[in-house]
Amino acid sequence: MGGTVVEIGLAAEEFALSQTAARFEDLQYEIERVVAHDTDHVMPYVWIDGPSVGEIESVLEDDDSVEEFDRLADLEEERLYRMEWVDQIDTLVQILVEEDGAILSAQGNGDDWTLRILFPTRDALSRTHDYCEDQGLRMDIYTIYNVDDGRKGRFGLTDSQQDTLLSAFERGYYEIPRDTSMTELAEEMDVSHQALSERLRRGHEALVENTVVIGREDGPENDRKKREA
Repeated sequence: MGGTVVEIGLAAEEFALSQTAARFEDLQYEIERVVAHDTDHVMPYVWIDGPSVGEIESVLEDDDSVEEFDRLADLEEERLYRMEWVDQIDTLVQILVEEDGAILSAQGNGDDWTLRILFPTRDALSRTHDYCEDQGLRMDIYTIYNVDDGRKGRFGLTDSQQDTLLSAFERGYYEIPRDTSMTELAEEMDVSHQALSERLRRGHEALVENTVVIGREDGPENDRKKREA
């Protein structure tokens, strides 16, 4: 049985770098890689970008969650740092150390963080969620899929939607101007014009819901409930 991938939201004030993030509203943070060798230290590589990035190091020095940091790259409004986090790392320690999970991606700002995590089992995810509840930490779950489902599971697409979108892309349907029309595409795929239109529409909806909408405070589930109300 494969692992479980989940996308979650964490409150910035309950996460490392909270003091720094609160100071600079215009900065974005992206974790390139993160490891934890014990329960006291987490060592991430963090990209920070935005107009105020040049002022950040004096604030990092006073951030209680950051014990050490080294600047590895400086690209105008974007910098890469290697850091050592020692405070507000409870959720990361639970994921990386206690449950042997892996952070696939993580982006944050002054309000919240969105993490995509690979857990070895669904039970590991459940234990992490229960741990956050017991500790009074916010953990919003946006999407869950099994690794066995592949990328289609990740984006909420059915097999027919996946195949239709791929065929449309390969035949230039999304080019400007288009290399093929919907009528021509329907004939090539041996489906009706109406069936093709519906597959594309539902496929586009799934992609937007599971990519663009991910990380919003209300989340895709609430959006759907609002539409159905």
